[in-house]
Amino acid sequence: MKKKFKLSKIVYILFIIIFSTLAVYSLMKILIWKKDNNKNKIIKETLQQYVVVDKDEKYNIDFDGLSKINSDVVGYVNVDGTNIDYVVVKGNNNSYYLNHNFNKEKNISGWIFADYKNKIDGTDKNLVIYGHNTADDSMFGTLKNTITEEWYLNKDNHKVMFITKNAIHYYDVFSTYKIDNEEYYITTDFATDDDYKEFLNVIKNRSVYDYGVDVNENDTILTLSSCANLGKKRIVLHAKKIS
Repeated sequence: MKKKFKLSKIVYILFIIIFSTLAVYSLMKILIWKKDNNKNKIIKETLQQYVVVDKDEKYNIDFDGLSKINSDVVGYVNVDGTNIDYVVVKGNNNSYYLNHNFNKEKNISGWIFADYKNKIDGTDKNLVIYGHNTADDSMFGTLKNTITEEWYLNKDNHKVMFITKNAIHYYDVFSTYKIDNEEYYITTDFATDDDYKEFLNVIKNRSVYDYGVDVNENDTILTLSSCANLGKKRIVLHAKKIS
């Protein structure tokens, strides 16, 4: 009986230690996230001095000024009906800006970045941009709204803008959905027009809503991607360039 009691006491103490360790670890993660997220909010507010929006909602962006802070700057993305309104960077891989912010500081919230395989010179068939799905709806935290009825039934939400140093590009949304983590929808290069046409058919048919937008092998598209379900799923938006 004494041995069983001692064993039970040891198990109880181990449980308390493990539970306490996990609780402290979780608290630390939350505090780090809040600190990093607040840092990114300050950065975003600071960058607004380089982004002027006039009364007609036309954007005038000082890319030269932004590039002096971070030479990886390649554009600016805005999605109607969301909080997505960010300077976009592009690194040498798709890992760096997952945990580094615009100032290239270690940051759990990362930054908004384009796929390193994209050229951003107007020749990309599929321009892919990534961002974290944050709890406070910053970064790509509101991309998940695009698969809800409240969002996709409002036609005013179906516009996306991507601005580069040389041009302002407008897009019409044609597909939004949630899917398992995969690499198919982020394909950037296609061997033939038929391959690209098949790709467009697949991603359009995945959509939770029929946006009534036709796409073909002569079109170029923009893809926005964010994680969901603790990284097991992805929220995806595809839009066709119209001008």
